[in-house]
Amino acid sequence: MAELYNVREKRNARSDLRQNQTPAETQLWSYLRGRQLDGAKFRRQYSIGDYIVDFYCGEARLIVELDGHIHNNEEQSSHDKRRDEYLTTLGLKVLRFPNQDVLQNLPSVLSKIQQNLDRA
Repeated sequence: MAELYNVREKRNARSDLRQNQTPAETQLWSYLRGRQLDGAKFRRQYSIGDYIVDFYCGEARLIVELDGHIHNNEEQSSHDKRRDEYLTTLGLKVLRFPNQDVLQNLPSVLSKIQQNLDRA
């Protein structure tokens, strides 16, 4: 069976994304790292299949994606929909937040993430 999580071939891409986080990713990561949110372990820029997700909590099978303005265009929106459909077929839940929500209403974003941390 092919490797599905954190595939070796995407190591450099994951590293580049970690080094070049958006301000919203940096802010949210400061609250997710180190099991700060309800004791849940999150990883940032984690690859699943052909995709690299912004944040992933394996114990809750939860993905958190932050969307900038580019996600408003039709082509990117269609790509995001296909990506989310693929990830949900793996039994994963995908939460998407606009960058502006993180930057302007972080407590609400954290609350929604926490509500979705159903762990086995």
